[in-house]
Amino acid sequence: MAHNPLVSIVVPAHNAEVTLTRALDCLLDQEIVDWEAIIVDDASTDRTPATIARYVEQDARFRTLSSRAKSPAGARNNGISTARGHWLMFLDADDWVDASFLTKMLDALKAAPDAVAAYCGSRRVMPDGALTPSSIAPEVAIQPFETFARRCAIATHALLVDRETIVELGGFDVSLRTCEDWDLWQRVARLGKNWVMVDEPLAFYRASPNALTRNSTQMLADAEIVIARGFSPDPGVKHPGSAHANGAIEAIGRTASEALAWFALWNAASDCGSGGGSINPQSLRALPAARKWAREIAKVAFDGLMVGSLSVPAQLAARWDRFGGALTELIIELGNVWDDPVAGRRVQYHLEQMLLDADDLAAPRRLARILGIRVDARNPTSTELPEGIDQIYAYLMMDGQIEAVVQFGVLGTVTRDHWIELIALQKDASADTPNTLAAEALLSAAERRPDLDSHFGKLAQLAAEARELVRSSAEPAPPPATPHRARTADRNDRTAFWNSYFATEDPWNYGSLYEQEKYQRQLQILPAGPIGRALELACAEGHFTRQLAPRVGHLTATDISAIAIERARARCSDQPNIEFGVLDFSADALPDEMDLIFCSEVLYYLDDLAELRRIAKKFAEALAPGGSFISAHAFVLRDNVERTGFDWNTFGAQAISETLAATEGLVLEQSIQTELYRIDRFRRPSPDDVATEPRIDHVPIRAPIGIGVARNIVWGGARALRRDVARNERRQHIPVLMYHGVADEGPDALARFRLTPAAFASQMAWLRANGFHAIGSEQLEQFIANRQPFVGRPVVITFDDGFQNFADHAWPILRANDLTAEVFLVTDLVGESAKWDADIGPPTRLMDAGTVRRLSAEGAFFGSHLATHRAIDGLSSCDLAAELLRSRMFIERWTGRPTTAFAAPFSVTDRRLGRLAKECGYRIGFGGRSGPADLDCDPIDLPRIEIRGDRSLDDFVATVEAVLD
Repeated sequence: MAHNPLVSIVVPAHNAEVTLTRALDCLLDQEIVDWEAIIVDDASTDRTPATIARYVEQDARFRTLSSRAKSPAGARNNGISTARGHWLMFLDADDWVDASFLTKMLDALKAAPDAVAAYCGSRRVMPDGALTPSSIAPEVAIQPFETFARRCAIATHALLVDRETIVELGGFDVSLRTCEDWDLWQRVARLGKNWVMVDEPLAFYRASPNALTRNSTQMLADAEIVIARGFSPDPGVKHPGSAHANGAIEAIGRTASEALAWFALWNAASDCGSGGGSINPQSLRALPAARKWAREIAKVAFDGLMVGSLSVPAQLAARWDRFGGALTELIIELGNVWDDPVAGRRVQYHLEQMLLDADDLAAPRRLARILGIRVDARNPTSTELPEGIDQIYAYLMMDGQIEAVVQFGVLGTVTRDHWIELIALQKDASADTPNTLAAEALLSAAERRPDLDSHFGKLAQLAAEARELVRSSAEPAPPPATPHRARTADRNDRTAFWNSYFATEDPWNYGSLYEQEKYQRQLQILPAGPIGRALELACAEGHFTRQLAPRVGHLTATDISAIAIERARARCSDQPNIEFGVLDFSADALPDEMDLIFCSEVLYYLDDLAELRRIAKKFAEALAPGGSFISAHAFVLRDNVERTGFDWNTFGAQAISETLAATEGLVLEQSIQTELYRIDRFRRPSPDDVATEPRIDHVPIRAPIGIGVARNIVWGGARALRRDVARNERRQHIPVLMYHGVADEGPDALARFRLTPAAFASQMAWLRANGFHAIGSEQLEQFIANRQPFVGRPVVITFDDGFQNFADHAWPILRANDLTAEVFLVTDLVGESAKWDADIGPPTRLMDAGTVRRLSAEGAFFGSHLATHRAIDGLSSCDLAAELLRSRMFIERWTGRPTTAFAAPFSVTDRRLGRLAKECGYRIGFGGRSGPADLDCDPIDLPRIEIRGDRSLDDFVATVEAVLD
């Protein structure tokens, strides 16, 4: 009985006398010997039959067949018909495999007994023997049918496949002149069985100028048939997997038309490389124009270009003159088909960068948009800019070695001085010199008086145009900020301290509804009956004094600040029963025999509880027997961190009340308590008084709480206090949070980028309760520049786009939690809407300049999101520089502050952005990197953490706490 080998290898050969020996020798080199090779002579007219005969004579594992099919598909089918092995391999006569191919492929199949096929990586071999990088498609092992429905992902000889399966499926379709292997792999995959991957390049495919793959017309015609089969039922597969019976699922991948467009793109690029006919650009219409696909489109074009030009990556840039014009025209036409030239330019940049990344720049490489050159780092010379070029890709050379690679946007000639500046900055960067120095150096270079045709000369012209545009805009400049007198920090000089508070009239907004409600409750707690002599301590500007005076016979109103007393005197000039005086109740003697003493909202400022106890005795002694002492003070977290309170660095109402209650001669009679403050009335007992339980009334706060008060409140208590973490914690990392919109409603497709106001409020309340404080990007840059660890728990809160809902919802929430944020504005669209989202739903309204001005005055920070919200990787260097400049200048006009930070639209950056942004006056940039910032970050390319609207508060907490850990 004849032995059935483990593997049958079918080798079709037509006029293959030059290459067949290499193909058959690779089989003799295999580590495994249990195979047979069926060499099918397909009507050869050269010495191919003689070569076959020699191998058949020398080794019985070789068998031969004659065929008149004159096609690879027919010849292979002839071989399949006589094959005896369990596994099939198809090896074309001009290809070969590694000596370990069969061993490794069979080992993989043995480890996956349910697999129908194993496949490996492959490399092309150019006519000069040069090898392309390895190529492998991991997605075949994950979704074989969905992959093969759309493209041919493996080389013909890069797999072993079950023979019985191939026989059952009828072998190769002889009606297809090309793509017949793709069609068969698609049918095998439709069965729904597993494929196993061997992640090594074990197959070698010889690229030839006579290969059928260079016939793009035939390739596209056949590919259209194969793809159409992939998206519909295939009668050639009798028992398909249930998930694949009706064809590919468009929802989980490219549509049929898109799959064909990708294949057309590869063929079009191959045609450009070979100098062949051009494919109709309309066949590319279904390619996705979205920016996330630009690099993938460039990669497919790059691969087609290699095959068409018979070049490996390292040779392509040097051969640009052969195909660059046609390729550039193809990409321009692609942009026209999309009606988006920026998208086309984005693909061009990606493709040219790939070419230069693979090149040694032994000679200058002038492509369409990028110039690749070597520069002598010791003796650079000026570089003239060829027409159309707006980027330079350079190797900085030192003693014949590449010291660094730089790529940057250029507008004009790069002078010798410019090169020297760049080389020096590159050395500084490699030596870990703070990048702020680099920014200053670039900015100073830009500010010198440059040659008009130089890069910096062109940049200066753009800056002048931007300044003129800003100057001529109808939007008025903001008025100069009102100067504020600084408060003295010396609390030991109490008089000076309080006079500094009253340098600005009404420092606590005494007329607010919140304060007025508190005044009314203090009047409600007055003792019953007539009150003869009353003393008000810390009367401030007399707002409460006016309301108290009609309730007493004589009122002595005092304050430590003479400024405050004069305002109080003027306010109460029509009330004759008030006597005003300057008095420091801690140091000065108090008048005695008082029927009533009021002392509210001031005892926090005493040095400590010992001083409070001493002064409490003075209060008791100043009262007449039966007299009352009334105190109104807020709850402070220092007293009890677990309940709602004000985050002040002092004791509060609880400690004050307990101290007064413990003072001899004072007895609590009544207390009105709210969530935020308590008002207590103490009595100095008369000898015949009978002790009674105090009356405690709990009442709600009904008045709205102004931002000046709200920002100091931590509702529900705190888990950590800012002052404690500032004293005890130093860290290397900081969360930079990225938000977009805060609104209850919007398009479902944008839900990720939108938090509800309630969700945002919960996040900000959590930050506040856990001791975080917000800083701006400029402070972040200073920490990095000084290598200074972050103090406490800082957070940078950023908002992209500048939606009106930031002003309506986010900003009030931030202020109420004593936090701030930095908003990145799209300056050309300020006051309009987010047009970049118009294809998703109604565009969200953007803040106008007046709103920006108001929020800036209230403490919000603003930076640039560029001028038009276009992704920068598709902008010309000139357009990018113009957007950076005018965006910065408009924001500075609206806010009256320097603008030093930008955030890249869509978080898209490229190698030009950082350097060009510095030259345009920026110091801080946020790009596409994700994660926390740290002291080693480059300030012009800082990472952020996206806070998504489709995540929970627990997710938010985990994200931020991960940075703390």
